[in-house]
Amino acid sequence: MGDDSEWKKLPTDQKCEHKVWKARLSGYTEALQQFQRITDEKSPEWGKYQGLIKKFVTDSNAVAQLKGLEAALAYIENAHLASRTAGEVVSGVVCKVFNQPKARAKELGSDICLMYIEIEKAEAVQEELLKGLDNKNPKIALACVEVLRRAISEFGSKVVTLKPVVKVLPKLFESREKAVRDEAKLLAVEVYRWIRDALRPPLQNINSVLLKELEEEWAKLPTSAPRQSRFLRSQQDLRAKFEQQQQNAGDGGDEGDGEESEEAAPAVDAYELLEAVEILSKLPKDFHEKIEAKKWQERKEALEALETLTKNPKLESGEYGDVVKALNKVIGKDSNVMLVTIAAKCVAGLAAGLRKKFSTYAGHLVPTILEKFKEKKAQVVQALQEAIDAVFLSTTLQNVSEDTLAVMDNKNPSVRQQASLFLARSFRHCTPTTLPKSLLKPFCVALLKQVNDSAPEVRDAAFEALGTAMKVVGERAVNPFLADVDKLKIDKIKECSEKVELAGGKKPAGPAKEKAPPKAEPPAEAPAKPSGPPKKAPAAKPSALGKKGKPAAPKGAAPAKAKKTENKDVAEAELSPEVCEERAGAVLPASCMQTLDSANWKERLAAMEEFHKAAEQMDSKEMPCQALVRMLAKKPGWKETNFQVMQLKMQVIATVAQRGTFSRTSALAVLEPVVEKVGDVKCGVKAKEALTGVAEACGLPWTAEQVVSLAFGQKNPKNQAEALNWLCNAIKEFGFAGVNVKAFINNVKTALAATNPAVRTSAISLLSVMFLYVGAPLRMFFEGEKAALLSQIDAEFEKVKCQTPPAPIRGGSKASGGEEADEQEEEAEAGDDVVDLLPRTDISDKITSEMLSKIGDKNWKIRKEGLDEVTAVLSEAKFIKPGVGELPTALKARLTDSNKILVQQTLSILQQMATAMGPAIKQYIKSLGFPIFTVLTDSKNTVRAAGLTTLNGWVEQTGMKLWLEGEELAEEMKKENPFLRQELLGWLVVKLPALRSVPSDLLLCLPHLYSCLEDRNADVRKKAQEALPVFMMHLGYDKMNKAAAKLKPTSKDQVVGLLEKARASVPAKPSAPAKEAPSAAASSTKPASAPPAPVKTAPVSEQVPAETKKSKPASAPKAKAPAKKPSAKAEDDRTGPIFTLLPNGKEQRIKEEKSLKVLKWNFITPREEYVEQLKAQMTLCVAKWLMEDLFHTDFQKHIKAIGSMMEHLDAEVEATVGCLDLILKWFTLRFFDTNTSVLMKALEYLKLLFIALSNQDYHLTEHEASSFIPYLILKVGEPKDVVRKDVRSIISLLRRVYPASRVFPFLMDGTKSKNSKQRAECLEELGCLVGLCGMSVFQQTATKALREIAVHIGDRDTAVRNAALNAVVMAYNVCGEQVYKLIGQLSEKDMSMLEERIKRSAKKPSTAAASKPPEEKVAGSANASMLRKPSSNEAPLKLSEIRSQKAAEQQPPQPSSTVPREFQLDPNFIVDLPETIMPDLLVVESVETAEATPLDVPEFKFRLPSISSSCSAREDSSSINLVISQVASSDAKISVQGLAKIGKVLQEESKWSLFLGHVDEFIVAALMQLRLLASKRLADERTERQQQVDKLYSLVINTLNSLVMVGKLAQEASPGVLKDLVYALLSLILDPQHQDSSKESPLIRSINVVLLALCKNADPTNTLSALLMLLQEACTSTACSSEFSEMVMKCHWRMIRLLPEKIEALYLDKILLDIHNFMKLIPKEILKQKSNAMAQRTVKTLLHTLYRLVGPKIMDHLSLIENRSESEVEAHLRRAMNSASSQTSKDSENISKSKIQPPAVADPVRISSKPASSSSSSESLNPAHYEERLRALRQLYGLGNNSQSVSVEKSSVPAVSSKPAVSTMDMLQSQLAQLRESREQQGSQNTRPRSPARAAGPPPDLNEFKARLEMIKANLR
Repeated sequence: MGDDSEWKKLPTDQKCEHKVWKARLSGYTEALQQFQRITDEKSPEWGKYQGLIKKFVTDSNAVAQLKGLEAALAYIENAHLASRTAGEVVSGVVCKVFNQPKARAKELGSDICLMYIEIEKAEAVQEELLKGLDNKNPKIALACVEVLRRAISEFGSKVVTLKPVVKVLPKLFESREKAVRDEAKLLAVEVYRWIRDALRPPLQNINSVLLKELEEEWAKLPTSAPRQSRFLRSQQDLRAKFEQQQQNAGDGGDEGDGEESEEAAPAVDAYELLEAVEILSKLPKDFHEKIEAKKWQERKEALEALETLTKNPKLESGEYGDVVKALNKVIGKDSNVMLVTIAAKCVAGLAAGLRKKFSTYAGHLVPTILEKFKEKKAQVVQALQEAIDAVFLSTTLQNVSEDTLAVMDNKNPSVRQQASLFLARSFRHCTPTTLPKSLLKPFCVALLKQVNDSAPEVRDAAFEALGTAMKVVGERAVNPFLADVDKLKIDKIKECSEKVELAGGKKPAGPAKEKAPPKAEPPAEAPAKPSGPPKKAPAAKPSALGKKGKPAAPKGAAPAKAKKTENKDVAEAELSPEVCEERAGAVLPASCMQTLDSANWKERLAAMEEFHKAAEQMDSKEMPCQALVRMLAKKPGWKETNFQVMQLKMQVIATVAQRGTFSRTSALAVLEPVVEKVGDVKCGVKAKEALTGVAEACGLPWTAEQVVSLAFGQKNPKNQAEALNWLCNAIKEFGFAGVNVKAFINNVKTALAATNPAVRTSAISLLSVMFLYVGAPLRMFFEGEKAALLSQIDAEFEKVKCQTPPAPIRGGSKASGGEEADEQEEEAEAGDDVVDLLPRTDISDKITSEMLSKIGDKNWKIRKEGLDEVTAVLSEAKFIKPGVGELPTALKARLTDSNKILVQQTLSILQQMATAMGPAIKQYIKSLGFPIFTVLTDSKNTVRAAGLTTLNGWVEQTGMKLWLEGEELAEEMKKENPFLRQELLGWLVVKLPALRSVPSDLLLCLPHLYSCLEDRNADVRKKAQEALPVFMMHLGYDKMNKAAAKLKPTSKDQVVGLLEKARASVPAKPSAPAKEAPSAAASSTKPASAPPAPVKTAPVSEQVPAETKKSKPASAPKAKAPAKKPSAKAEDDRTGPIFTLLPNGKEQRIKEEKSLKVLKWNFITPREEYVEQLKAQMTLCVAKWLMEDLFHTDFQKHIKAIGSMMEHLDAEVEATVGCLDLILKWFTLRFFDTNTSVLMKALEYLKLLFIALSNQDYHLTEHEASSFIPYLILKVGEPKDVVRKDVRSIISLLRRVYPASRVFPFLMDGTKSKNSKQRAECLEELGCLVGLCGMSVFQQTATKALREIAVHIGDRDTAVRNAALNAVVMAYNVCGEQVYKLIGQLSEKDMSMLEERIKRSAKKPSTAAASKPPEEKVAGSANASMLRKPSSNEAPLKLSEIRSQKAAEQQPPQPSSTVPREFQLDPNFIVDLPETIMPDLLVVESVETAEATPLDVPEFKFRLPSISSSCSAREDSSSINLVISQVASSDAKISVQGLAKIGKVLQEESKWSLFLGHVDEFIVAALMQLRLLASKRLADERTERQQQVDKLYSLVINTLNSLVMVGKLAQEASPGVLKDLVYALLSLILDPQHQDSSKESPLIRSINVVLLALCKNADPTNTLSALLMLLQEACTSTACSSEFSEMVMKCHWRMIRLLPEKIEALYLDKILLDIHNFMKLIPKEILKQKSNAMAQRTVKTLLHTLYRLVGPKIMDHLSLIENRSESEVEAHLRRAMNSASSQTSKDSENISKSKIQPPAVADPVRISSKPASSSSSSESLNPAHYEERLRALRQLYGLGNNSQSVSVEKSSVPAVSSKPAVSTMDMLQSQLAQLRESREQQGSQNTRPRSPARAAGPPPDLNEFKARLEMIKANLR
């Protein structure tokens, strides 16, 4: 009892696992009750039992097992997780339940198995049951057979796969147990019930007695098709349908049963149930020797042995090439007809046993068998018929069409007869899809010739073939080819058609289509039948129907169209003159008939007027058309001399043709005279109208052919030219459907050779119209023309290249629905038809055995000679016929050649062969196409690339579907070669998305695709994952998941997971072109009613380049699209905004892409899913009409869309920014287009877009940049210079809206391209970036990037080498000798090239500095701007670069002039000014005049913009930008004006806010001006010029001083800018030109003031970072002097002194990172050198000071340092901590105080370039002055050390002027006073709690102050 109470407390799931059977029984009972209570199939409770269900069914206790089975059944029926347990549970049922003696257990086990089938796990159940059949326990085998029978009976053959069941039946029949044999019989009967006779072949070898018993049982089965009685969960709708049918009674129900029975009983092919037999190994070893033996008996033995093997109904695939070759030889050449018969039977057996796998050999056998039909013995003919029929079933009609057509003209009537009979039999296996018009046309033409053959058996065979074709495709498709066939023959063809029975009970195309209209519209169809003669009635029906049998038009439209179609085919007998006169007299007035032949022209005119009036009023049904038009020939007839009478005759012809039933007989009576008058000046217009009327009645194809032949049969060139002109217009009006292109081409060639220029011009015009419909293939026919004529033709083609054919407005093309669709299809096929018409050369005689032996020679040189000969033959022939003899076999062997050069040459030949042969190359796909895949196994990229190129060339000619048929593709994927797999999968990923459907054989590739997912090679796995969505697009998720279920459990889970992932990214299938055609036609009918509005003029600062203006008219041709006027509604739809601004739309898209909810915009070539995704995203925010243009298939729509976006750019800037990411993505798709017009238009828009974004101060996000810039950089490698130029312009504009340092990585990636142009351009851009932005553009990767750039110095391409050298030289100009360390090791050759280039690029100060524009010189130091947040105020500087580039490209070179620089206009200054206010420059007569007479500088006629707080922020920003741009002007006066204006702003505190955000720009502009001044000083040494330069120096420095004195503004300066500023100021102090006197110049004193104020007021973090960068450069660069290093360290010491008050504002993490980088980049060996020892001590002092001020908490600020434990910074700080802990607090204070003093420096108070030098002065100073100085010094350098101080130490650098310094003491007093006031204000505003207390230190030492005062006194003397 204790035990019971113990397990009873356990939860149910634990009871089920208990070792006590009672506990388990209780658990199973509770679980069963629980399972029955749970209503939610996805309840979490089900998960608890997922792993226990197998234990339920395999319980060792029989009682517990019974309850467990019940519980398991309930679980499987209700739980959603049950399907996961199928395999293990069914295995347990088979092994542990079916052997139980209890019937209830077996019944429950069977129910469990069937329930698993119901929940879609039939395969797993069937697999386990089939395994159970092999169990030694007969009970288990018996139960498994019984369950299989029940499953088939209840679920049917659709759910349970019968092939493995049929396979095991013979084995079950041989079982020892009678019960198993009996159950197997029942199983066989059940299987027979579902598949009927398909079961007989697999069981043909069983015991005859048993087979007889089965036959008896099968005979007892009902003939009705079986029905599924139990349904899967996914078939519940079908279940409901069946239940509804059972409830219905009556006839309707019976019909439904019949339909569903067909659906419920799918046809099963017995072939699929058979096991394949391998026969190649069973062939006699001497088979090939015997088959070649001279004795016919030996040959017979070999053939009989083979015949025995081929009787196996299913053969295993293998290499049958040699066998087929031997059989082909016997059939074709053996004289013994008995052997021919046996060989034919062997061929039939092989073809039947291999089926589709035999298609490879079909092309070799078909022509041989057809030729052999010349044998007259019935036995041989029958065997050959069976053989060729079996061969046909293994291939397609397309593949055998060439060979069959070739023998249709054979001299032997037996061959012609059998060829027609073969076609008739073949047609029976075709459908309208597999017998398209392109195939039907040549067959019908050939068969119609045989209809008139002299041999009756040939005629009968032709009738049978034509009748079969009519039965398959319908009368409507065949009727156009029977236009000239008489009625008796047409009736015979129809009679044969009615007798034909199609293979497999297929329904013919014609009758099915004719049944639909009566159901839909009986009233409309009724009148159609009696509308014409009885013989044409059947043809009248289809003419009114749509393509799919639907009514073409409502109500009474059908009869009219039926009549019209009928008229075109009317064959009317020619009437005698008497009959014509009689019939005409019955309908014409008597007076008219009497005066028609009058000698008086006026009477004839009156008669013709009556004639015309009567024809217009006559009833069209009663109009005798032939009689009327023949009456016009009544004397004087067509020799009428009066033009008015002749014009009326032409009008009568047009009226009769348009209104009556006008036959071709009638047309022939008048066409010749009408054509003669086409060229007449007076009657020509009416003659053309008459021709148009005839064409509308009889069809343009026939009429045009007659007109052209008649015109060129005359000698009048005027008639010829006008006939061609009429034809041009007629084609546009009627369309091109059905036109005989070949006849036209011949006539056009005749016209082109005419001597009359008008005829040639008309012929070229006709060609241009034909080009609209035919396309590029048309030009192939005229390549032999003269170069001048060919250039004219090309020019005409180029004009219409971008146009679409106009919509037909006359003839049958006006009809809507099916007729229009058919004609559009015919027009679409026109290009293909033209290719078929190309004259092809038969090269089979040139493929000699000698050539083939060369190709197979052992010597590679001889093999190459053979391949060269083949290339020459193909090149000479240009277009070839399919017959190439044994060449494919020879070329196939060369694909595996050990010499890779020969492999590539072979691939080139194969590609050339595909182009030359055209679509007929498809017959060689199996034998020569698939061997190309073997090339993809090569490890060399070039060989594989050549193989892919050849493959793509073949696919262009053959289409993709043929490559997917059969097992060949699967066999290639099966090969475990990583190169083959990744290339093949990548190829499929590109090709499959373009297909709308694929053959079912693609399923065979799935197992190998799944194995690729687990391949060792990562690239293979990646490609396989990319292929999953593409395969799923065609096969569907269910089929792929079903295939994955067959994998091993370990593989299955992984593959299923990948399938689920791929399911979300399945691309959409491309829409059918038949659906697109109407929309395209409709869109082409909409003309641009008005040309698009011109793009608004860009501001003067950014004019659109000239190319963009020229390219605008390129879109003009689209306005020529003829059409109806668009409705007002359509026009209104295009007037609204094109972009809609969605709130947070862009942010949401970025968020979705980051979370992988959508595809990331990253691809090599855009796949369809990317386009669909973009289309879906743009639908929400882009106008509907624009979306249609953006995603249209016509590139002209793209050009139109871009034009619309240009027009709306200015008006919708904000909305454009909101959709910018989508716009840029759309343009990346255009980068992959091949149309240059679209690309140029896109680049034009992008330039305008980035200018607009820059003007809006917009900056690209990372999302936008990463989805656009990589694809833009791809286009920089375009071969066309125009494209590269525009791309370069866009990249330069990019720097305005995206930091150059971010563009840099994209350009670095571009240098890795295989395209040499792209590499060169990217390296050029990198060099420009380094020159413009300095080394900061590298960010933290300078060494890596420069090394990658330096690698290209050794490139093969000259442009790449030069670009790489230039880039490294630019880096050298920035960082000096350090560049050699950064680029690493180079080869001697590369290093010598680099050194030579650096040597040549060295600049001469006297010339280069003066000649180089200041913008370029100063830009090198503008690296700071890239380290901060990008700002729109960079625009002026960047703009000057663009302007200078354009000026250099567009302006002609100007002669050098010595006119002073004052007269040069600064582009920076005029960049934002209107064009009209530019001043007129003074004219200088000559150089002498300019030097003799000083000229006044012309005044600009405008005022500098005022900057006031009253104007808007936008205006203020633009005004500040303009004024800052003037600071860097090369015109001194303009620069002074700009500096003065900025000085005013800085003096008024209220205007300081206007300067926020512009600090960096002003400092950069000031630095540019300082460098410009330096160049001026070097270029002109005149004293007055030097004085002007010095004044401007002072003004720039004073303005900088005013800026840094404003603390709020100084805080904005970024580290990079500060670094450049300090560098420039220290360089000025050290400049020798400022040190040529004994006195310190005011300029240097002012610079000292700026430096010290900068240390005080600028952001301390940025300042320290800048100083550390400078110190690093000073230590590592050999170009830096020791004086410069000392000056930098003094700046450091000044900052160290100011640290106590700035410590709270310091970003310690950044400073410590900078110190770490300093110590890391500069090795200890360099720091320990004597010259760098002070720098090391300085940095250590900085570290110790920081530690003293922060304490141990400083260790928490090392977060930015990677591997901090290895950093020297942490080591120094720890030493400081240890030192501080070992001393007393008093000592630590003293030490900390002493550490603040710079080490080993005697007088650190001053920042000076030299030691102070004494000088005498007569000026006397009283003690009051000294006391004042002393107080100032105490205040400046007291204990606090926090004053805003300037240097009072006298510099040794004298002033430039020779005059003594004026009032030096006064200047010093004023500076000290200003600083003292600033110090007091600063002290009153800021109190630092962390600053050290003033009373903490010892009292000041007065002796020290006395000493300093004495030194000051000495200096001031």
